[in-house]
Amino acid sequence: MKPDLEHSLDSVKTLGHGLVRPECVLATASGDLYTADWRGGVAHLHADGRQSLYSGVAPEGIALKPNGIALLRNGDFLITHLGDEEGGVYRLQRSGQVSPWLTSVAGVNLPPTNYVVEDSLGRFWITVSTRLKPRSLGYRRECNDGFIVLVDGRGARIVADGLGYTNEVAIHPNGQWLYVNETFARRLSRFPLHTDGSLGTKEVVVEFGAGTFPDGLAFDEEGGVWVVSIISNRLIHVASDGKPSTWLEDSDAAHLTWVETAYESGSLGRPHLDGIKSHLLRNISSIAFCGPDRRSAVLGCLLADHLFTLPMPVAGVAPTHWNYPSYE
Repeated sequence: MKPDLEHSLDSVKTLGHGLVRPECVLATASGDLYTADWRGGVAHLHADGRQSLYSGVAPEGIALKPNGIALLRNGDFLITHLGDEEGGVYRLQRSGQVSPWLTSVAGVNLPPTNYVVEDSLGRFWITVSTRLKPRSLGYRRECNDGFIVLVDGRGARIVADGLGYTNEVAIHPNGQWLYVNETFARRLSRFPLHTDGSLGTKEVVVEFGAGTFPDGLAFDEEGGVWVVSIISNRLIHVASDGKPSTWLEDSDAAHLTWVETAYESGSLGRPHLDGIKSHLLRNISSIAFCGPDRRSAVLGCLLADHLFTLPMPVAGVAPTHWNYPSYE
């Protein structure tokens, strides 16, 4: 695949309206799209063009700040709460009822929580980027306190720790590896995945260079990984041999220089993430293959009120929820 940046950006279209921080996006075979929404729940972009919002308030009046979402077979959602102080995973019904699903591990309350995904065996993988407060203290190369939680029939437990701002995770289609983006360590890593859910020794798949801060990821049917980078709005293809190539980018050179200076000096903060300069994309953070043949992609983002979609050169692997029923 030969990247064509100008053509790729020209082919990007917008989708949806009025969304609030649609950071994580899911797609299904029925044409439904779901995205996290900071109005307290999940926005549903129906295949016929309608939009719905499922939202509610958690017990004790906690106003949810959804970051990652997972679609369950019965139509409910799991939501990771990216609170200022607290985190956890909550279950949201489409009626608006919210209940705690996982708020602590090994007796310790979960910090602001990043992502949740279900695998083909019905296990759930959850990430926490950092234990530092505020989280912006973790926007450093030396950040190494992120972790991964596994929830299965044995309960919840931390299966990996010491990660560099843990973001999205995904299981390789062969079922033998768990891949993870370490955003501010700027690397895509993987762990051997054992049958009992335990993980082997971490391997680095690729170290990214200046301007790349990997967030979301998805596998294609040819064995490649597609990684999206916040700040630089890069969509990067990582081949099965670990070679990365930039397929799409929408960034401003002067802004990236400013960001790099802050990153190298250990002073990167919210202004660098929230003040990006771009033509169209607005801090892309998530990718899901979509369409009847999964040869399109939809991108979630941090700063727009809509999603982005574009054609892809290869079909994506169907996620666990791909054929889950469509509910109103």
